[in-house]
Amino acid sequence: MATQRQVSAAKKNVKKAQSGAQKKKSIASMPKATRTALGKQGAAVAQRKRTGAKGPKTRAELYEMAKKRGLEGRSKMGRDELAKALGES
Repeated sequence: MATQRQVSAAKKNVKKAQSGAQKKKSIASMPKATRTALGKQGAAVAQRKRTGAKGPKTRAELYEMAKKRGLEGRSKMGRDELAKALGES
């Protein structure tokens, strides 16, 4: 059981983290090219969901396939990179 002092310290830390996240606005501060790429990735995910694509949809599924094939550098790859490396896109 946490003491009253620990609970208040935890609440204070959570509030600090929330305010820091709100101030940072990480997507807004990214370069335009990066924001555009993120938007395109989001649109592609939405398209796959709408059309009910048969192939793997998540990074986790692609990662497991890459793991089975022994693909080097798979842990640092994103969903699109994994799909391209596996020939799934």
